[in-house]
Amino acid sequence: MEPEIRVRIAEDLLMFLPAARRGPVSRAPWDGTSTLGHIVESLGVPLPEVGRMTVRGEPAEPSARPAAGDEVRVEPVTRPQPVPLDPGQDAPRFLLDVHLGTLARRMRLLGLDTAYHNDMDDPALVVQANAERRVLLTQDRGLLRRRALWFGAYVRGSRPDGQLRDLLDRFAPVLSPWTRCTACNGLLVPVGKEEVERDLEAGTRRSYDVYGRCAGCGQVYWRGAHGDHLERIVEEATRQVETARAGTARSRAAVSDG
Repeated sequence: MEPEIRVRIAEDLLMFLPAARRGPVSRAPWDGTSTLGHIVESLGVPLPEVGRMTVRGEPAEPSARPAAGDEVRVEPVTRPQPVPLDPGQDAPRFLLDVHLGTLARRMRLLGLDTAYHNDMDDPALVVQANAERRVLLTQDRGLLRRRALWFGAYVRGSRPDGQLRDLLDRFAPVLSPWTRCTACNGLLVPVGKEEVERDLEAGTRRSYDVYGRCAGCGQVYWRGAHGDHLERIVEEATRQVETARAGTARSRAAVSDG
């Protein structure tokens, strides 16, 4: 029998394995040189999705080299997942790949600094994410395996509602709704009605009095016919983040008391 390593992968990560191999234990061949990180990724799980790993019950880094017959356990990242922030920064910055345009607009609605391009290839995405210290969000597992990427995350869900819930559950970022342009990510500044009247339809001028303008692209915003729908998105997102942050605070308090 060829030497092997037994790998127990947490249920939340089984989605990354081929359907035929989604049992409680996977077996990986042992070659004497492969690192733990290489073994886990060879099974299909991108390392940015991996949290705590153990070998024979002891914590292990991706650079560790298991021995033949070892049992490895692989857990998902802890949620909410902390992201290194620059001084004065209160929420992570994000960069989304070409397939997540609707999610990008919803994140901007919530005031999250969200870069998005519909024509950027994988190497360029990694360069921008690293240069601007943005968390790269994608559903491309190969993109997450790029060693040069400083911080990436797989977005779960096939529809924007589920994708947004997953993003908020994973990072619980500080939100600043209604402060960014959903088209270009620029900051919105209040403007008087008289400043934008020439850009408005007659019906809009009659119906609304409060306006904002994007400091980047100049687009004018007001609470229009879709305002109620957008308000529901904002309210649900705010509740979700508050719940996640409250749970984290309770957990820290319990650890402190213990």
